[in-house]
Amino acid sequence: MTIAALNPNPVPAILPGSGGLRGALSDLFWRKPNVLLLLMLLPPVLWLGIVYIGSLFALLAQSFFSIDEFSGLINREFTLKTYGDLFQAANLDIILRTVTMAALVTLASAVIAFPIAYYAARYARGRWKALFYLGIMLPLWSSYLVKIYAWKLILAKEGILTWLLAKLHLLWVLDAWLSLPVVGGNSLSVSFTGTFIVFVYVWLPFMILPVQAALERVPGNLVEASSDLGASPGQTFRNVLFPLALPGIVAGSIFTFSLTLGDYIIPQIIGTSRLFIGQAVYSQQGTAGNIPLAAAFTVVPIVIMGFYLWGAKRMGAFDAL
Repeated sequence: MTIAALNPNPVPAILPGSGGLRGALSDLFWRKPNVLLLLMLLPPVLWLGIVYIGSLFALLAQSFFSIDEFSGLINREFTLKTYGDLFQAANLDIILRTVTMAALVTLASAVIAFPIAYYAARYARGRWKALFYLGIMLPLWSSYLVKIYAWKLILAKEGILTWLLAKLHLLWVLDAWLSLPVVGGNSLSVSFTGTFIVFVYVWLPFMILPVQAALERVPGNLVEASSDLGASPGQTFRNVLFPLALPGIVAGSIFTFSLTLGDYIIPQIIGTSRLFIGQAVYSQQGTAGNIPLAAAFTVVPIVIMGFYLWGAKRMGAFDAL
């Protein structure tokens, strides 16, 4: 008996079109999936291209204008005078202070994050690993401003940290540190040190997670082989763990460095009157009304992060994100 005899009404190999507008669109998307992909990506691409990148180009154009010294109005003629103003002593001091803070915060975050990430990658299992992720992510769920104002109370002269040091008879250590010319101040809440502490606390989770992900990829037998070959723990760290974890550290540094570079709220609430780039942008476009100089200040972290991301990509940091 043939197949045709068993199935007197065979279904054609190619079905006819569904008909109507909906059917025509369905057939078009099935035949040309790239059209569907283009339509799905078009709204976010337009948003990113027009609203975000377009605003950056508008800002870049503003930085090539200048302020008329007599009228205070914007002179919309192409000039590099505003970028020359960035190299004045006061403005250059702001840039160097911000970059130094970003570098110190990144370095401290890496030092603190590595042992935490190593423990989570090597020893935490089951519910302990879940507890680790909860402990790292929980601070990110609370309000950014609430955390900063909480730290302002902790670091204040009448705060809990001063009370604890007084109970331990170590208040003289804090007073000696606050008497130092650059890092000190009247209290930790109005000092360069206090700003540094809060920056490290707020951005630390962004360093721990990439480092932990990089250490998860390190085979355990490499560490065992290093020990079997007679390497000390320090040699194992320098020659095995650190090189393999370096892409994760660089990946985390992208977050800590860039977020510190552009933040203005933490230095505004905790710190001295010495400005950072974010505060300079806010003051220049606000009270000073110098939009070109504010735009030029904004270009500085963009250029710095451009070179930073280029170096991070060469070190394989994007594979650890």
